[in-house]
Amino acid sequence: MSVTMTRLRYLSNVVSLKLDIDRCTECRRCVEVCPRAVLRMENKRVAFVDRDLCIECGACAKNCEPGALSVHKGVGCATTIINGMLTGGEPICCCSESNPESNISPEKSCC
Repeated sequence: MSVTMTRLRYLSNVVSLKLDIDRCTECRRCVEVCPRAVLRMENKRVAFVDRDLCIECGACAKNCEPGALSVHKGVGCATTIINGMLTGGEPICCCSESNPESNISPEKSCC
């Protein structure tokens, strides 16, 4: 059985990816550069396929000249998920409700 990388996820509603649709110029660059196919064009505007698939790499925001997309790229939940997969352990992100030591709310985008 094979698992495709585009469908792996661990946590819901913690991704820092944001879209300001009023700034979108329909250039499609974000759709083209996203390694996880998080974005698509819908009615000539960018739309989310599934925000929770985002690994916060920052490719979309970096290639969005009008600044319609923003994301806190770098380490975070994506790194936690990858480390958990590599070590076979349970991934626990600082934004996760399953992390009892977390004192940062998901709204503050700790990741």
